[in-house]
Amino acid sequence: MPRVFIPSRNCAVTRNYGTVSLEYGHLLSARFAIFLFHLFTTPSLFFFSPPLLMSHTAATGYGRIWTIAYPILLSTLIEQLVGMTDAAFLGRVGEIELGACALGGIFFVAIYMLGLGFSIGTQILMGRRNGQGQYAQIGQLFYQSLYFLFVLAVVLFVLTRSFAPWLLHRIIQSPAVAAAVLEYLDIRLFGLFFAFLNALFRGFFVATTHTRTLTWNSLTVVTANVLFNYLFIFGHAGFPAMGIGGAALASALAAAVSSVYYIVYIISRVPVAHYGLHKLPRLHLGQLRSVLSLSIWTMMQNFLSLGTWFLFFLAVEHLGERELAVTNMIRNVSSFTFMTVIALSSTAATLVSNLMGQGRADEVWPMLRRTIRLCTAILLPPIVIMSCMPDVVLGIFTSHAELIAAGRAPLYVMFSSYVFTIPAQILFHAVAGTGNTRAALFFEAVALTIYCVYVGVAIFGLRLSLSWCWFSEFVYHFFALLFAYLYLRSGRWKCIHI
Repeated sequence: MPRVFIPSRNCAVTRNYGTVSLEYGHLLSARFAIFLFHLFTTPSLFFFSPPLLMSHTAATGYGRIWTIAYPILLSTLIEQLVGMTDAAFLGRVGEIELGACALGGIFFVAIYMLGLGFSIGTQILMGRRNGQGQYAQIGQLFYQSLYFLFVLAVVLFVLTRSFAPWLLHRIIQSPAVAAAVLEYLDIRLFGLFFAFLNALFRGFFVATTHTRTLTWNSLTVVTANVLFNYLFIFGHAGFPAMGIGGAALASALAAAVSSVYYIVYIISRVPVAHYGLHKLPRLHLGQLRSVLSLSIWTMMQNFLSLGTWFLFFLAVEHLGERELAVTNMIRNVSSFTFMTVIALSSTAATLVSNLMGQGRADEVWPMLRRTIRLCTAILLPPIVIMSCMPDVVLGIFTSHAELIAAGRAPLYVMFSSYVFTIPAQILFHAVAGTGNTRAALFFEAVALTIYCVYVGVAIFGLRLSLSWCWFSEFVYHFFALLFAYLYLRSGRWKCIHI
């Protein structure tokens, strides 16, 4: 747990800050309604008034937010092409491979989220030290985290290889899908070591607000992945046709290429002595403990989030192999737009941490409002365009007319859920950016519990259509938005020191 200091009586923070007091309940509920009204009436004015983009000259104005966010945005969108190219290639192999790729990919990402969650905690601490001007401490945090992530990767690799076959054969209904998922994981798991390292590199560049290199790294990765997919899935240039195993090998090798790129870039372009990266320190349990006290909650939060996403796909698989294949297509389309939200959310979390480190907590809320409006303005045009041509969008992943027809309605539901997705993700990441990762975990757990209840009733109880299954995105993000808003409006996070 992060250490908490109480500098004055007006700062009513206790050690049990995982829950939010509701003493302001009625007032905050009214403010929440007003917040939603302004949120979804002002973005259109912002979007059609370009001069407003540069109307804020402060360090947290639109220009500064965009400067940090756009390299993250480009890199995440490009990296999303890795998953999209996997699906596009495997969609030409068969429905089983297309659906199994989704389950295997999400299972892998759920494991990866433990490392990513730890890296996010490290990123928050590095961002705070960056804001405080304690640059040499950033290298110490980086290397202590690196040691931990390597050990964690070894443990997860061994556990997954040992128990995944037993688990997946019992929770996946179709034997063919289960066999394909295991074939995928047997190869993809070797990329876990590189994936953890890349998450830490990304955290370093985001925390220090030097994000431009993320774009070039992602371009390199997606180019390598497309090449490897072409070689290994269908078998070209003398390589055997590996099918879904080829997609897994391509992703693992692409992660290795990414790690090599980051290492070369840091050695050649980053002032390593300035950030304390020029020396490899010994393992320092005290520093590692301080990182873990913050990161353990983000690790659990990210694992829970992707774990329930995996459960959602398992539930859909019980509706049929076709429904699973359609859901994988919707997932890939949604990932394209969702990565945009995540890029802006990550930027918001970093700016929150930096602002608090500089003692400028009063600037957090204006920055968050600008970030939400900017994200809305960026996503509104592509969502409208893709909604007008769903067959073209879904046709990227399959040539089967039946799958395309079955995916139209769920696609519309997914797009409309962004009314809540955008503000929910940005505010939710801001909660973690304050350093109160325990509160973020609590809110996540409650929202995901409600989400799982809805999915269970919709699929196993009522056997509703796929469109109603995707309505779960509304359910989750509404409650995530509500909890994050109430917490941030309370103002108690302003007194947290880490």
